[in-house]
Amino acid sequence: MSESHESIRAMVDLLRQGASLTELACPACASPLFKLKGERLWCVRCQKQVVVVKEGESPIHALSSIILSTLESTILTKMQEVDRMIKVEKDVQEIQRLGTVLSILLEDLERIRKMKSSS
Repeated sequence: MSESHESIRAMVDLLRQGASLTELACPACASPLFKLKGERLWCVRCQKQVVVVKEGESPIHALSSIILSTLESTILTKMQEVDRMIKVEKDVQEIQRLGTVLSILLEDLERIRKMKSSS
């Protein structure tokens, strides 16, 4: 199947999943952008999220929610890894060290979520 047919099929799938077609076009490929749940803009052809920087807005401010979401995801992944390590660990001192790491990750997660809710 050609790339354009695959893109069209992916666009239809997004619409079926509740995404909406916007009037915006991807700055990289000019493909129409879709608004996903959570107000994210998505380019089907590039398979990337697109961030619109409003006039007068700094790019860093526009990217802050994406950066915080990425950090949140990373911390949750690390917490799962630490959880797996704790489950199999026998040494009490190592369990204590892993508990400290987990506590730090939980504190970081809480800070990130506060930052996300205030932005």
